[in-house]
Amino acid sequence: MTGRLLIACVLAVAAPAVEVVAGVVPAPQERARTETLSPLDLTTAIDQLSAVDYPVRMNAARRIRRVAAAQAVPALLQAVKDHKDGYVRYRALVLLTGFNDPRTADQVLVTMADANERLREISYEYVEHHPDPKLVPVLLGALGREGAEFVRPALLRALAAHGSDPKVRAALLPEIARGETMFRSALIEALGDYHAGYAVDALIETAQMDGPLQVDAAIALGKIGDKRALNALVAAQHAAPQEVQPQIAAGICLLGLNCPAHVGYIDKTLRFAAKNSGFQPLLRSAAAAAEALGQSGNLDGVNLLFDVGVPSEDPVRAPVALALGAVALRNTPLVLSALEKRGDRERAILLLRDAFDMLEEPYEKERFFVAVRRAYWQAAEGSEPRKVAEALIEKLEF
Repeated sequence: MTGRLLIACVLAVAAPAVEVVAGVVPAPQERARTETLSPLDLTTAIDQLSAVDYPVRMNAARRIRRVAAAQAVPALLQAVKDHKDGYVRYRALVLLTGFNDPRTADQVLVTMADANERLREISYEYVEHHPDPKLVPVLLGALGREGAEFVRPALLRALAAHGSDPKVRAALLPEIARGETMFRSALIEALGDYHAGYAVDALIETAQMDGPLQVDAAIALGKIGDKRALNALVAAQHAAPQEVQPQIAAGICLLGLNCPAHVGYIDKTLRFAAKNSGFQPLLRSAAAAAEALGQSGNLDGVNLLFDVGVPSEDPVRAPVALALGAVALRNTPLVLSALEKRGDRERAILLLRDAFDMLEEPYEKERFFVAVRRAYWQAAEGSEPRKVAEALIEKLEF
């Protein structure tokens, strides 16, 4: 990447006084916003969010993130509502979600019905992480008509986050067994992430079937933690092809059966596939297995991805970096903790940067940026957590 922003411009200024906006005290990361822009400069920065040149649009986003909420939020809300460039509307909504402003929820309710697919996707992702029972009828209504490739998975995750509602459960269970594979996969992953015990029986059936959804179901069952799934996963482990064995092992580990042995198997498999060409499917499976462990809080899985990925080159580096990036988005505190202890921290962060360059998860990345900024301001000056956060802000250029 080019056009790096000097870290001194980002962090060397003392945090400004906290300003109350719309009755809300800004979160700690908002105190790090230090740049004051004229109305014209802020408008220009928003317009540049769709610039063809990567450095221009990324620098525009960084400048907006550092503007006080009292100035940035109204401008972003206005851009989301009526900017002539649809891509600017989308990027403005992504940035708006990082300001912790109550007006965002009202805007999201509107953009869930927007013709712009990107806006709908971000809206559903926001709702997933800000669940509101009052939105369940809106989400259920969208389920019957939303078929856009990148939007429906976000809608399914938003519904899974409301899984305590019986109507949501009744609507989601049939979706496990019908529809396009990519949508079913997204739903199965979400059911695991939200510990959907109500879906265990349906997921066990899926885990017993050959095909791409078998490993999704195995990992989801592991995350849910219901021991009723154990026999199905053990049977799948005996019958499944070699290239999916690591992911099934991860599911069994997450269920709590002989986890050290399964982690050791995943470790050896990933290192073997990384050193020997011709094992790309096994490499991807082992990286996905380590990713599942990391997302569920297993530090060994995160360190394994760093250990294998840091010294690697493509074709090994890309799948390992992507797996690590997925953990960083879903379990940011664990990745930050791992980075604090690594002697190869700079190279490890470069691996994470490679992941972020490949990942198409703008909302999740914005959440990661918010979490890192918060970690920086909550850590003591000179401490390892602050050094890690500072390095991430510099290298990932946010």
